[in-house]
Amino acid sequence: MGARLFTAILPPQTLVEELDAFLQPRRPAETRLRWTRPEGWHLTTAFMGDVPDRNLDRLTEALGEVANRTPTFRLRLAGGGAFPWPLETKVLWLGVAEGASELTDLAERCRNAGSRAGLQVDGAAFRPHLTLGRANRAIDTTRLVRVLDTFDGDGWLADELVLVQSHLADRGSRYEVLDRWALPTGSRD
Repeated sequence: MGARLFTAILPPQTLVEELDAFLQPRRPAETRLRWTRPEGWHLTTAFMGDVPDRNLDRLTEALGEVANRTPTFRLRLAGGGAFPWPLETKVLWLGVAEGASELTDLAERCRNAGSRAGLQVDGAAFRPHLTLGRANRAIDTTRLVRVLDTFDGDGWLADELVLVQSHLADRGSRYEVLDRWALPTGSRD
């Protein structure tokens, strides 16, 4: 089996610290969630669950082209949500209040790059979000979603695309950034 890879935009450290402080007193209230670690927070744009070594060069080349064609854009996180929905939550998340359309466009280009590199790419409908927690069994997170709706973090300039390897472990995944591409300033040609 090959590497579990995904592409993503990483939030700045100041936002990670702000969101972590916001969640700190709320985590103990919902022990049925496996809360994600702040150092692993990201906005996934494409997931490729089985990348053989032989495809990695083609993938990184294609992603470099995607990054070169994607100008920087503003992102801001706000609004809570859950998959599949708050009354039967399996995944608790924070939404994207600004930059969702640009992130969606980037996700489509990243997925296409993976396909061009000969990979099977997750084709589920894209919903921009930052995962905060997962549940083994569906739980009601209606209250937590309402609390997340009150979070209004600072926005930032998304100026880098990363390729990340997910290493599965007993206590959650560990992420390793394999490559980085700067997004150019200015508008698309």
